[in-house]
Amino acid sequence: METKTNIPEHVDILIVGAGVSGIGLAYHFQDKLPGKRYLILEGREKIGGTWDLFRYPGIRSDSDLQTFGYSFKPWIGEKSIADGPAILEYITETAREHGIDHHIRFGHQVRTAQWSSADQRWTVTAEYRGQPVTFTADWLLSAAGYYDYDQGYLPKFDGVERFTGTIIHPQHWPEDFDHAGKRIVVIGSGATAVTLVPSLAERAAHVTMVQRTPTYIMSAPAVDPLTRLLRRVLGRTATARIVRQVNIRRDSWLFGVIRFFPDRTKEWIRKSNARQLPPGFDVDKHFTPPYQPWDQRMCLAPDGDFFTAIREGKASVVTDHITTFTENGLLLQSGAELAADVIVTATGLQVVSFGKIRLTVDGKPVVPAETFTYKAMMLTDVPNFSYVFGYPHLSWTLMVELIGGQLTRLIEFMDARGYGLCVPRPPVRGTKERSVADDFSPGYVKRAVQEFPRQAAGKPFELDMDYLLDRKYLLEGPVGDRMRFEPKLPAQQSAQRA
Repeated sequence: METKTNIPEHVDILIVGAGVSGIGLAYHFQDKLPGKRYLILEGREKIGGTWDLFRYPGIRSDSDLQTFGYSFKPWIGEKSIADGPAILEYITETAREHGIDHHIRFGHQVRTAQWSSADQRWTVTAEYRGQPVTFTADWLLSAAGYYDYDQGYLPKFDGVERFTGTIIHPQHWPEDFDHAGKRIVVIGSGATAVTLVPSLAERAAHVTMVQRTPTYIMSAPAVDPLTRLLRRVLGRTATARIVRQVNIRRDSWLFGVIRFFPDRTKEWIRKSNARQLPPGFDVDKHFTPPYQPWDQRMCLAPDGDFFTAIREGKASVVTDHITTFTENGLLLQSGAELAADVIVTATGLQVVSFGKIRLTVDGKPVVPAETFTYKAMMLTDVPNFSYVFGYPHLSWTLMVELIGGQLTRLIEFMDARGYGLCVPRPPVRGTKERSVADDFSPGYVKRAVQEFPRQAAGKPFELDMDYLLDRKYLLEGPVGDRMRFEPKLPAQQSAQRA
């Protein structure tokens, strides 16, 4: 679909982003609010968001697809830890099957969103083929994720200009780049690096991962054993539904156990890693982080592929600091030199808020760090606006579906009572406040704390971080707690009756 004029087009709900979040939320709206007109604005030319953007070798999920997949469309693929192309096809197929793709405007980069209390609506300006296009909406929802699609995070390295080989950031992986037979250094220790190393090692001369700080890495079966067992009796769809529920409970329980017994967990992970590595390997130096499990997201190695690459001599790990790039590779703080033909800077994400949309409320700019989260989906003092930010320790999509459920409840609540505006009120004075980085402290969060709203003690400003408890609260609990409502304007009431 294309926008041909700049005459403001009005919809009930405007979603920004056609990735896994936007498609999932759109399904909830058309299923639970069939009388509402919604539209999705997508800056890229394809569905998929993250899964269309990232094309580096081996890209895959870092959580099981039974819980990452939508509840209304069970994941029936063979692998629980699936690759990027399979996930992209799944999201695209979901949009096509439910007609969501007909509600998407591609190539629309949303720049500004201005709320007017006098009009009870958002005015949203997007750029389409170099021209401004304007929309208005009763409700605005950012499903644009939390990182910069234009560029990843790249720390300043000395001597970069001297290196005569190829430097690649995974977010901008060159199409058809041939790494066969090359000496590759991957800088970083997060999920991207842990994914890249075994994939590149299949054809490279050798791959070395250089990290300043170790990360917790756990092996997980690429094909879920329970899925394999139940499919013989129940078939794919029924099995997928059962395994989804089992995995939700298993992962929630496991997270609680890990946080309650961090030292025992560290020792268990260490022993597991040691069993998969060569005899005499320095596990403490290279695989024992200085923080507790789940202070940062853990990395998964499907079928232990990361450890297999090391055990077979195709990959190695170096824990050190980089002093400078050289003509032929890297000089490390220890004095060691690493020769490389290719250096991959898997150094993380550049975090932005709400897809870099400039939000204003009645002419005043919205500064996220000056607001508080409300039920993990809204900002205090920002009317008729929602956003998506998933669990750090569970599948992202679980929170997407909770937001879809609670948001449809809220809109139904407002319609039934004739409300046209709702705005979360701040916590009472003196309530204990904290940063999101207090619970979750990876580098990209610490670097961008100012991009995140704050949290306050107690509901509705913080959740239990337990999916089952959060689900009960968000989908069965009170709808309008700590919220201010205003009646619809007469013109809006007339339009709704018409």
